[in-house]
Amino acid sequence: MKTILITGGAGFLGSHLCRYFLEKNNKVFCVDNFLTGNNSNIEDLNTHPQFHFIHHNMCHPLYIGEKLDAILHFASPASPIDYQKVPIPTLKVGALGTHNALGLARAHNASILLASTSEVYGDPQIHPQKEDYWGHVNPIGPRGCYDEAKRFLEALTFAYHRTHKLKTSIVRIFNTYGPNMRLQDGRAVPNFISQALENKDMTIHGDGSQTRSFCYVLDLVEGIAKALEVNQPDPINLGNPQEMTVLQCAQKIIEATLSHSKIVFEKRPVDDPNVRRPDITRAKEILGWKPTTTLSEGLKKTIPYFKKVLSISE
Repeated sequence: MKTILITGGAGFLGSHLCRYFLEKNNKVFCVDNFLTGNNSNIEDLNTHPQFHFIHHNMCHPLYIGEKLDAILHFASPASPIDYQKVPIPTLKVGALGTHNALGLARAHNASILLASTSEVYGDPQIHPQKEDYWGHVNPIGPRGCYDEAKRFLEALTFAYHRTHKLKTSIVRIFNTYGPNMRLQDGRAVPNFISQALENKDMTIHGDGSQTRSFCYVLDLVEGIAKALEVNQPDPINLGNPQEMTVLQCAQKIIEATLSHSKIVFEKRPVDDPNVRRPDITRAKEILGWKPTTTLSEGLKKTIPYFKKVLSISE
């Protein structure tokens, strides 16, 4: 049994990671301040004997009285609708939160995996995006608070790795979907599913020709777990390289939900990336990982969750 601490553990990805490591017979400390996380994501875990919840903001130092083997730092708003509402807390958790997480790892001589993002590539001029691409980011745009917080997270992580010989891993996460996403998350898949299930107009920003690649959450969790075990400090892309337009994604969700929604087009947000697809060569070679769940399969596993939250009968 290992003792693992997960920051942002009540969030979408964090809650799935809590379950994964509990199922592998580990002890899990879940840390969250519920800025964007939700207690409902972890409520059923509270009776698990190896699950321990700590209500805490990682922008402040955290003391744990027993030995930690590993830390996964996932504390941060992650959807544009969230981080544009709270840009300063987003920047602070990327800077102060990361500093505290790295300091905690150093104090415990624990390995640490940090969640970065495909947004470090900005609106990319290289396609698909490889880890050696330095990105095309607007630091003062409305998305800059998140993009630059994560770029700083990576820089600080490497400073700790080089200076203190800390065992660090960084995963750059591309678009991910699945159960435990919020209805009003603001990202494409939860928005489209919610609108489709209620037969509301399905809103697409721009003309829908911008591309994304969607990874099912349990595929991603497997990749994260593999990255934690490998001694590889360089960033690793995790995502699904199967690229599609946002319009195609919306159409697939209409078909999967048997919805009567109509597609309508709205003004596109500032600095919204035109393309997004990971090159996962490094993940394949170093981790032996690639996603296996198609979008159609993943939607079949995700839509029932949204029906339950919306109280829509099967």
